[in-house]
Amino acid sequence: MKFNQFALCQLTIDEKISELETIGFLAHNQKSNFRNFLEKSFPECTSPTSKLEKIKSLQANKSQDLDEYLKENNEEVDTRVFYNVALQLLGFLDIVDFQMDEPFAFMEEANIPFADNHTSFGSSVELYDAWHLLLCTHNKFGLAFVDYLASKGYFKDFPKDKFLLFNGRTLPIFTSSDFVREVVYVETDVDTDKNGLADLVRVEIIRPQTSLKIPALFTASPYHQGINPEANDRKLHEYKLEIKEKEPNELTYEDIRFEGKEEVLAEKRVPTSKADTAEESFSHEQAYTFNDFMLTRGFASVYAAGVGGLGSEGIMTCASVEQTLSMKAVVEWLAGNRRAFTNKTDNIEITADWCNGKVAMTGKSYLGTLATAVATTGVKGLETIISEAAISNWYQYYRDNGLVIAPGGFPGEDADVLAELTLSRMISAGDYLHIKDFFDKEQAKMALEQDREFGNYNTFWDERNYLPHIKDIKADVIMVHGLIDWNVKPRHVEQLWQELKKLDVTKKIILHQGQHIYINNNRSLDFSDMMNLWLTHKLLKVENGAKVLLPDVLWQDNTVSETWVPFSDWSINQDRMTLYPVREKLVSLPIDSGELSFKDYLPEDISQEYSKAQGLFDKEIQQIENEKLKDNRLFFVTEELTEEVLLDGVPSVKIRVKSTSNKGLISVRLVDYGDAKRLDEVPRTLKAQAIDAGYLYKRDDLKELLSTSKETSEKMISIGHINLQNRDNPWKNDELKPDDYVAVEFDLQPTIYRLPKGHKIGLIIYATDYDYTLQGNEKIGYKIDLSQTKLVLPIRE
Repeated sequence: MKFNQFALCQLTIDEKISELETIGFLAHNQKSNFRNFLEKSFPECTSPTSKLEKIKSLQANKSQDLDEYLKENNEEVDTRVFYNVALQLLGFLDIVDFQMDEPFAFMEEANIPFADNHTSFGSSVELYDAWHLLLCTHNKFGLAFVDYLASKGYFKDFPKDKFLLFNGRTLPIFTSSDFVREVVYVETDVDTDKNGLADLVRVEIIRPQTSLKIPALFTASPYHQGINPEANDRKLHEYKLEIKEKEPNELTYEDIRFEGKEEVLAEKRVPTSKADTAEESFSHEQAYTFNDFMLTRGFASVYAAGVGGLGSEGIMTCASVEQTLSMKAVVEWLAGNRRAFTNKTDNIEITADWCNGKVAMTGKSYLGTLATAVATTGVKGLETIISEAAISNWYQYYRDNGLVIAPGGFPGEDADVLAELTLSRMISAGDYLHIKDFFDKEQAKMALEQDREFGNYNTFWDERNYLPHIKDIKADVIMVHGLIDWNVKPRHVEQLWQELKKLDVTKKIILHQGQHIYINNNRSLDFSDMMNLWLTHKLLKVENGAKVLLPDVLWQDNTVSETWVPFSDWSINQDRMTLYPVREKLVSLPIDSGELSFKDYLPEDISQEYSKAQGLFDKEIQQIENEKLKDNRLFFVTEELTEEVLLDGVPSVKIRVKSTSNKGLISVRLVDYGDAKRLDEVPRTLKAQAIDAGYLYKRDDLKELLSTSKETSEKMISIGHINLQNRDNPWKNDELKPDDYVAVEFDLQPTIYRLPKGHKIGLIIYATDYDYTLQGNEKIGYKIDLSQTKLVLPIRE
């Protein structure tokens, strides 16, 4: 195991002593010793005897328990003994995790911080320094020791009239028994159900009971009030279809640009009175566990499904401007700039008078996507977003380069299907009755406008592309994304990163090696501490050095488990490696090696097998030897690398190709070949319900991406697709004549990827991709001119 803590603030010894005094480990101007600190470390014990029993349960060295040792050495504690005890307090076991006679070897291997410049600690600043560091150190189960003590009740009797800070972060002093749970209905500016009245959206709030003005963490989740899986499944589109021939055109971007919608001002409600308290509560919520973590630290958790959600008005519109504006309205209410009501009928106004007016948006996937969308409005009060696995351009989620593309694992899904899934008003039969016909008409309109027939970029998709509006972001942005996330692919976050670099806002990015996952319960990274540090700075205006302390780019190494590497930038294209295909080889110098052909059609039984077994094609297309696909792909591989290569940025390909038809597509995979124990693609649960969010509150599983027990021979690094009739861009159709060569050049998904010495780089060229493209199984042949084909890789020196 290895721990990486990036949220450790460097304080002076005077600052550390002051913090120890603030949280009660030191009395002002009075010395304390090791035993005093230990007695305070068992807040669950209320008597001297029970505390002594805890001390006796700890081992000091090979021959003594801790009480025996302290009776002889109470004023001077050997450093080795201190860390033997510290490791036990952190949950590590003698022999299992470390050796009692040499704790430092384990601490160095596990990257656990320790004060290593003393032979002993006494009643002095050296002991205080070491104890402060121990309180900041993560234990075996994913919590800083001070947070672990909080979960045992250390802070339960502390006053709740101010935030308690330690090492730049807020501490969990608020208890769940005091939480306020309330519902309000925020009035928006949109009327998505066209009844002439501004839509109200239901907002659920969980907040500590305190006299403090507190900040809000807002998670905009269309899934929050429930989903309609059966309706979703009925709505799924057929995907065993041939791609369509497209009529050539000369469209420009200006022809399809989204210019906004005709503004129709919906009628607003006139308040009849004002209320100090909400009149509706709730008991359970689909919470984001990081929000729970921050809730006990004094940050309100706010959730809304937006228009079309259960309890709200309007309809789901899947990433439209109206959906963004409905979520923006919630931020405005929290910031004191919008109206909300206690129910949907009586027009009784209620304000967020408990909020300090500062808001952060959090969440993964659709949730993080809406955080990005709201940020592009420049809304006042939104100080920062933490967007995880977020879409930046919906066209590149459901389409790509003129092709209909499925998000990984979801063939047949599209924007209208997602709207059907998330219209949780459908759950309430009486409410749904009044909007069903209208919603069905809007769904038919969406199905037409999203254009699954041809897959081109159009006005519908331009409305759902946030990239042109990144320039309007005023909030600071934290991004988190998996480099092997084939649902919301890495292109989304790389393009957002590049656009944000043009702005005067703080931006940070964390790139992990998982799929479509959260990482706040990851053992090897102090993600929750990092975000606590960040939010304490942004929403409480504490100068804790977060902007400098947190790395601009943090990358999880793909070759070594539990290893995180800071960089100053991503995708800066410092250098490029160009490789050229010859017969089954990739070489560094261009060689005129003629032409190679492959076909798209597979025998129907094999085609059906790939269609039914999700992931089988993905596995077999990458195998070096595969008899079933030998005629359906071109395979090229380098010699073994003589030195390590670190890819950093956007790979691209240029291919000269011809089709036997007047239509066609090309798919490309970039693959790492070499036997290795690679990281899991989904995290393992190390210990269920191990991470406490606070005293007598929720728990979360401790997880980690670890190396597989068995070696694998290959791993996909990146992927890309293009319609041969969209060679210039995805809105303009080019003519494709049978058996005429055309040149296509397109980007693959961006990455940072370490290729070890001895591995090989593979390039696979094919057509239909059973995991992503339509599965037409067409009788089309392709020929590649190898002399005009190349792979370009971005290299970090």
